[in-house]
Parts: sequence; structure tokens; C-alpha cells
Amino acid sequence: MDRLAALEAFVKVAETQSFSEAARRLRASKSVVSRQIAALEAELGARLFQRTTRSMTLTEAGRGYFERAARILADLEEANLSVSQLQATPRGRLRVNAPMSLGLLHIAPALPDFLARYPEVDVDLTMNDRFVDLVDEGFDVAVRVGKLDDSSLVARKLASVRRVICASPDYLEARGTPQTPDDLTQHDCLCYSNLSMAHEWRFVTEKGEPWPVTVKGRLNINNGDALKIAALRGLGFVNLPTFIAGSELQAGTLVTVLDRFIPQDASVSAVYPHSRHLSPKVRAFVDFLAERIGPRPYWDLVE
Repeated sequence: MDRLAALEAFVKVAETQSFSEAARRLRASKSVVSRQIAALEAELGARLFQRTTRSMTLTEAGRGYFERAARILADLEEANLSVSQLQATPRGRLRVNAPMSLGLLHIAPALPDFLARYPEVDVDLTMNDRFVDLVDEGFDVAVRVGKLDDSSLVARKLASVRRVICASPDYLEARGTPQTPDDLTQHDCLCYSNLSMAHEWRFVTEKGEPWPVTVKGRLNINNGDALKIAALRGLGFVNLPTFIAGSELQAGTLVTVLDRFIPQDASVSAVYPHSRHLSPKVRAFVDFLAERIGPRPYWDLVE
């Protein structure tokens, strides 16, 4: 029995709770993985998995063995990375996740330059607005917007995110300019429906105290780019980050209001699983984004 291969099979089955998925990730057949687990259990003289027709869980012995086996494989991978000269050059497939608007407007357009700089890296970019688990879903790195929760992931801030309340000049001419956040209750507001409290917009007083305002409007959309289009058409005020509205603000087709009342506490960050030896392809990508975007993002620059 190839003990290392059996350990890898066991850890993958334990992580995925599936022989089929483990086999797919290992690029092996399900029968090979099953035989490896059976041989390992025979050698140990203990059952590692409790199997039923609907589920598969680790036994008590399996849980203890998994902790040690996973640590052994992780240490081996770290040792290989630390001494391999081949790893000095970024190479291989890089799986990246990004929010839809940021990805479409800024990450995807940057990829041709990244690929030209690192010809041995292939990029697989997935864009969506749901929270993804990097480890479970197999992503190497994610670009996230907002305040990051504490987690086991490593985060590197790329740039601050500036939010604005803005509308078209035509709307402001027809309906007037609000002087305080409460004035928005008399206006049409365009809301981002992916948020649980889409109609509560957060402001702060000049003393820094919270000032929430409940707004209303006839149009709710789950995409910031679509909200921007609606604002450009004069349908009301929109609450957007400048990485979506920056070019329109620079062109004057959208105009900001209430700037001094808007809290600025979010960031664009690159996050990736913790590793003592960061993969060269991940390091190269994160460094590239930091150079491309920050610290003062180009979408906020006034020409």
C-alpha cells in the first residue's frame, strides 16, 4: 500500500464526505479511492468512517486520525514548497473569486496585463455576489469589499472604498438637493436589494454618531451597475461605491450629495487561506492588484 496516497485519499474523503468528490479532486477513480481507504482501515485495524445510505461521517478513531493526517500532509506540502526551486516562478492554475461589479469593471480588465506578466499562470475567475468559502470551494484567492469579519483567512487591504449618494444633474434640477440625510425621505431612492436592510441607509452626524435613514423608492435592483444606469436616467438617488460610479462622477453625469455625512469604513481586500509559505502565484496576483488599485484607487482620482 502506498501509505502517502492512502493518507491523501483519506483526508480528501473526510473533507468532502464523499468518495466521488474526493476521487474527482484527486483525479483518480472512485474504486481506487475506496480500495485505498479499505487498505488503510485494514492496516490500522479500525473503521475510520461510519457509512449509511444517506451519509458518511468520521468515527471517533477517524476524527483523531484525520487531525494528525491532515497536519502531516500540510507539513509535507510546506516542506516541498520551501525547498522547491520550481516554485520560485509563479505558475499553474489560479482560481479567483470577486464580486460581480468590481470583478467586471476592474478585476477582469486587469487580467490581460497580469497574464502577460506571468505567462505560466492560468486564471479561472468566478464573479458573483454571494459569500464563498475559499477552502470548501477550492479558490486560491478572493477579492472582497466591505468590513471583513475575523476569520482564519489572511487579508491584505488593497484600497479604501468610498461610498457616495449621487443622482443625475437632471434629477437634482427637477427635485432639488438634500441638505441633510433626513431630506432623502422626500426623494426617490434606488435600493440594492441584496442587502437585508436595503432601505436603511447609514449616515453619521458631524460628531460621528449613527444617523440611519429609511428611504423609499419604486425601483429595487440586486446589481450596482443596473442601479447606476437607473440613476443616470434620472430615476433618483443611489448609494454606490465609487468603484462603480467613479467614471460617471469624473464626467459629471452623476453628482454627489451629503458627502460629509457618509461613513467611510470599508475596504477592497484580497483574502486567501493561511499558509506559512504563500504560493508564488497567489503572492504575484495579490501584489499585482495592490500595485494596480491602491493605495489611492484610480477610480477616485480627479483629472
